[in-house]
Amino acid sequence: MTHPEPSGRQAERPAERAALERWLDIQRAEITALLDDLGEAQARARLVPSLTTLLGLVAHATFVERVWFHHRVAGVRRSALSIPATVEESFTLDDAATVDSVRTAHLAACERSRAIAAEHPDLDEVFTWNGATITLREIHVHLIAELARHAGHGDILREQLLAE
Repeated sequence: MTHPEPSGRQAERPAERAALERWLDIQRAEITALLDDLGEAQARARLVPSLTTLLGLVAHATFVERVWFHHRVAGVRRSALSIPATVEESFTLDDAATVDSVRTAHLAACERSRAIAAEHPDLDEVFTWNGATITLREIHVHLIAELARHAGHGDILREQLLAE
């Protein structure tokens, strides 16, 4: 015999989902905005010893969307997504990458991620990650944290670039 969830818990689920999606979209927008009003050279400028650039941060955020939602949640093979094998490689830019192309790829990846997430209404749905399991809720929280961290990195880089 199945028992319905307490009414309070049912009411919390849609609000929780909406809050997670709202905060994830806020961080996605912060990442996209890192490229606003920048020239190609500024977007590619390396101001720190790592591969981190503003263009690289947005490219990495695109990689993150594809790994978590397109690969792990939707089940598309990484090779079919044409994504780098490592996190470090996700910051590497080829000569053809431009502010417009990287921004367009990021926006498209975010839109696809939203569509994939919408196909999975249960935040408690479990997915495989490094031999363990992770819920859709945890994926949302992880992406919110990761994108917020990278947006902060980008804010500092923008401040350095625009102060020159």
